[in-house]
Amino acid sequence: MKVRYQADNDLSQIIVKATIRLEPMIDFKTAHAAGLSGLDDLTVLTRAAADRRILVSHDLKTMPHHFATFIQSAISPGVLLVPQGTSLTGITEDLLLIWLVDDAQDWINRIRILPL
Repeated sequence: MKVRYQADNDLSQIIVKATIRLEPMIDFKTAHAAGLSGLDDLTVLTRAAADRRILVSHDLKTMPHHFATFIQSAISPGVLLVPQGTSLTGITEDLLLIWLVDDAQDWINRIRILPL
């Protein structure tokens, strides 16, 4: 199955738009489209998992802890963390590379900080 992305509410929309502009076939759902505004991390992880989407977030502070808690009782399609101020080009190229090369199964219960 092809990798699909879910933007966390805190993720810059520029990253989503630039990634889709780089490759229009990438399935990258916005937080707004998923109704994630104001939801806690565990609920966001649950929704991303239900939709089989890798969560992409700027939340390096609390998301790793919540992810560790989440995978103790559920399966996650994975989480990609993007530090604030990281090069837009590097992030979009990494998201494209993951989409091109990896299968969704490769990211089950994995968390990584971008750039790779």
